[in-house]
Amino acid sequence: MTDQSTDRKFANTLARGLGVLRAFRASDNGLTHAQIAERTGLPKPTISRLTYTLCELGYLSHGGRNDRFRLGPAAIVLGSVASQAVGFVDMVSDDMQRLADDTGTLALIAVRDGDRMMLVRTWRPATASTIWLEPGHRIPVHGSSSGMAFLASLDDERFAALQPDENLCQFRQDGYSQLVGRGFAIAPDDVRYASTVNAVSVPYHAAEFGEAVAFTCGALPVDLPRARMEQEVGPALHALVRALEHRTGRAPTLSRRG
Repeated sequence: MTDQSTDRKFANTLARGLGVLRAFRASDNGLTHAQIAERTGLPKPTISRLTYTLCELGYLSHGGRNDRFRLGPAAIVLGSVASQAVGFVDMVSDDMQRLADDTGTLALIAVRDGDRMMLVRTWRPATASTIWLEPGHRIPVHGSSSGMAFLASLDDERFAALQPDENLCQFRQDGYSQLVGRGFAIAPDDVRYASTVNAVSVPYHAAEFGEAVAFTCGALPVDLPRARMEQEVGPALHALVRALEHRTGRAPTLSRRG
């Protein structure tokens, strides 16, 4: 992936401030300075300055001494505006919930966030007793089916801008071959980032982002063996995304790759 630290146009202070906001997850009941520092990798004095500034601007709230930081009104408004601007998520929400219920998988939409894929919306089966992964969780691009679907959808110029190594090039090509051959991507066992989750993904070109997002279904290997991914869940997910493309008037994602 590209090294932003050497780009003169890159505003590092702004990036660090946004990194603090991105550290928060849906299930968090506030975060301490130490927790924010752990999640961002930034030193505590830097975190202190950033949280003070973000509180002053309304992007964080802090009740006082020994209280935890929480997302503030400005962040909530920004998130609401962004949610309204990305209409395809709400459009497909009922379909994704039905897919989660029918397949017993966690259905989700993931977007690229640097060298990781970030979950922006999840739908868990109605019978599930746990949250599983939640919005804000990040997984590697290389080694995940979500990352594979995303990379396979990139045109050559955008992919080259990531400064990929040989392994990433092969990972992308494998994903492209799978998408062309059967309409969905499954990360190969030898490069998967985690052996505890099986997942299948399909890309969808989101005009709002100018690039593809990944529609994914995942579950424990015992609940989602390869046969189910290939014969049931993958085809169902592919059909859902094709129906969404038809509803939104979008061309199939791979047709955009040059």
